[in-house]
Amino acid sequence: MRNIWAPWRTEYISKPKDVPCVFCSAPRNNGNLILKKGKTCFSIMNRYPYTTGHCMVAPYRHVGDLNDLDEKEIQEIFSMVKELITAIRASLRPEGFNIGCNLGKVAGAGFADHIHVHVVPRWTGDTNFMPVLADVHMISEHIEKTKEKIKESLY
Repeated sequence: MRNIWAPWRTEYISKPKDVPCVFCSAPRNNGNLILKKGKTCFSIMNRYPYTTGHCMVAPYRHVGDLNDLDEKEIQEIFSMVKELITAIRASLRPEGFNIGCNLGKVAGAGFADHIHVHVVPRWTGDTNFMPVLADVHMISEHIEKTKEKIKESLY
């Protein structure tokens, strides 16, 4: 049997599930994974990514549904999503993207009460047997290195 080193997963698995909302606390605490702050929203690296470069954009307000966002928030969120796509294309050269929101716990939202948009770069062959058979995702680069690459391309 082969071992796969993914120590960041232990933190996620063992973390109490009643933790404060990361999307409320990260911008106030200047979380180290924040990529950019706007007037109504911010972008942040996903600490437990599906693939290298998995980012999210969230409003500062603790809002759980797309319909509860005002027009300024919607405009800035999707403007920031566009900026992330451009920066990730320049820095990581993905072949495509998955962009979306999981609305509600049943839809897969880890923090269902605070809406966020996932920006997930994709490459041919990045999905293999590991997630299906072993419930393991392979991340090819340290998150801090990926964050610096994307940040350089954002500014």
